[in-house]
Amino acid sequence: MMFRIDNEKFGVFVSRLRKERGMTQKELADRLFISDKAVSKWERGLSLPDISLLQPLADILSVSVTELLSGEYIRDEPDAQETEQLVQSVVVQLTKQEEETQRQNRRRWGRIYAVCLLCEMAETLLFWRLLFDPAVVFMVLPPFLAAVFGIHFCFLATEKLPTFYDQYRIDFYSEGAFRMNVPGVRFNNSNWPHILHALRIWCAVTMALWIPAYAVLHGIALILAPVEYTEYAAPFIQLFLFFPAFFGGLFGPVYVVGRKYE
Repeated sequence: MMFRIDNEKFGVFVSRLRKERGMTQKELADRLFISDKAVSKWERGLSLPDISLLQPLADILSVSVTELLSGEYIRDEPDAQETEQLVQSVVVQLTKQEEETQRQNRRRWGRIYAVCLLCEMAETLLFWRLLFDPAVVFMVLPPFLAAVFGIHFCFLATEKLPTFYDQYRIDFYSEGAFRMNVPGVRFNNSNWPHILHALRIWCAVTMALWIPAYAVLHGIALILAPVEYTEYAAPFIQLFLFFPAFFGGLFGPVYVVGRKYE
């Protein structure tokens, strides 16, 4: 028979134990290398801890894992076999919960990705001939890169980083062939969900809106360039506008949310 955790009972028990030990939610979160928002969600019965946090959480609150999962003190502690069965059933439950959450996120972002990709293709066909010039690469390159990155962030990227990201100050994210480094940001499971969300939004917005935005940049370039040098000056002006618009839009939000939730 599989044991199921009562989220509400679990949350009330954790809150009670935390207060008995005179800890705030932030103090408990800091000892577990997570955000205080995660602790708040546990105590409100909205979510459960990651499997890897069960033993550290139980140790901090001075209870056994069995008591923690049961949401109450147990006078007669079960034998080792019963405890192992209990933990294994909960591991299965939490693993399924995490996998289902990840599947839902990927399905949702998969739909968003498909819509944005269709927009990108339609806009490319529409504007290609209208805006063809020596700097046309700046029209098609950003949405192309966003489409490539979007495959990773929307379909392949992990929703949760390995635990060593929480234990050490790691300033890069690496998964498979993909690697990202943002100076000043330490990647961990407190800020990674927010960083991943920001990256997914960047991919979607760039795929869907960059080409119309480029049309505006193209118009500005033609206005700013002297008439007699329009053919030569416009590409340089577009290049000047391209880098802050593209890279600032990518790394700016990642840096902000990464630092905020670090």
